[in-house]
Amino acid sequence: MATHVLHPGSRSKGRRRHVTLDEQLPVDHRLSRIYRFGAGLMGLVLLAFGVLGLIDKIGFFDTRGDTVAGLNTNGALSVLSICVGLLLFAGMVIGGNFASTLNMVLGIAFILSGFVNLALLESSFNFLAFRIQNVLFSFVVGVLLMFFGMYGRVSATLPHDNPYWKARHPDRT
Repeated sequence: MATHVLHPGSRSKGRRRHVTLDEQLPVDHRLSRIYRFGAGLMGLVLLAFGVLGLIDKIGFFDTRGDTVAGLNTNGALSVLSICVGLLLFAGMVIGGNFASTLNMVLGIAFILSGFVNLALLESSFNFLAFRIQNVLFSFVVGVLLMFFGMYGRVSATLPHDNPYWKARHPDRT
């Protein structure tokens, strides 16, 4: 029944049909607004956190426990937050599939960062001055970015006018 999803060539008599999800969305497509909003919102949060950390003039690799907005920080984490925030703003400006893919990739990176920094919490390798609240923040931002990036792309019940549904079902359009 659903084996054509797992084996796309099984329905086309020996020919392998490759489905790509890089079709460009129309400029005014409603999904692009979701991707842009998610990238912009998360970019704004990270940019504000980074700027506030730099304003406090905390040492670049200082791990003594300086906090900004309830999260531990140092100069390196502030600069990294500003860079990622600016990257998300670039995704917001570009929009479309780029913003969606950027949101998903950075969401996965934030979740992986949370796990790595969780393992490094009480070690001398914790050069970004992470504490448990930073790990939880990293997980939350990662999940939100993945949500904004996957919205309308990954679902069992995509509407038939969705460009991703059309790409997966070219014989039904």
